[in-house]
Amino acid sequence: MGDTTYSIGEGPATRVSLSLAEGTAEAIRARVGKREFSAFIAEAVERELRGQILDEYLADHEKRKGPVSDHARRQARQVFDEVFAEEEGGWPAAG
Repeated sequence: MGDTTYSIGEGPATRVSLSLAEGTAEAIRARVGKREFSAFIAEAVERELRGQILDEYLADHEKRKGPVSDHARRQARQVFDEVFAEEEGGWPAAG
């Protein structure tokens, strides 16, 4: 890997090894087909990473300012999605 840093969901594709329970793999194939398997996994992983980033931000905010209501959490998720979808750089780089 070079010195280039990519945001979540950006950059060239890279091959990785992944182990899944056979039932999970079969369910994915049945839902999206064999050709879209990798795209399905990539989208699921990106969604999880974005959720973790937001959760970390909210946990930090709660530590500094106190509890965040469920309504505020939903609003924050919507704002994060809108802001990062519109920005050129997209979601922050992993790490």
